[in-house]
Amino acid sequence: MAIPGDKAAVDWLVSAAPDPEACRWEWERNPLGVALLPAGRRWDVLILPGDLGQTALGVLGLLTDRPGPVLADFGDTRLGFFVPAGTASRWIGTGVRGAGRGTWIVVPYPGRATGGVRWLVVPDGQGTLTDPVLLELAMHEAAARAAGRGGGKS
Repeated sequence: MAIPGDKAAVDWLVSAAPDPEACRWEWERNPLGVALLPAGRRWDVLILPGDLGQTALGVLGLLTDRPGPVLADFGDTRLGFFVPAGTASRWIGTGVRGAGRGTWIVVPYPGRATGGVRWLVVPDGQGTLTDPVLLELAMHEAAARAAGRGGGKS
């Protein structure tokens, strides 16, 4: 099913590729419906464990009208939040991996189902990214909620 704004989302995503037209051509013909895109040009990705990421995404929904794009891997074991370029190199946090300059991200075509990675929040095509300060606040709240449920580790 197509999602409104898919074309704008595709245009925005492929603009991060070294050769946007070659990326678009490959992406549209790839039977898996995914492309490898470089992080660090238009965005970085902060990768959180699934439970923390799901709860943080819920909290973000209370803090902002719309977070930036968010990916989930197969089984939702990890969530990737798209944040401004340069964030990954400055991020200090236990259990959070950063993908920035020099790394590549598997990205599904917006609006198409894939067998693995999928969009939880599809790019809006306008370049909206998650504010790292809000993400950090959401993560703290998510960790506090987990600790309150007895899910925290000492």
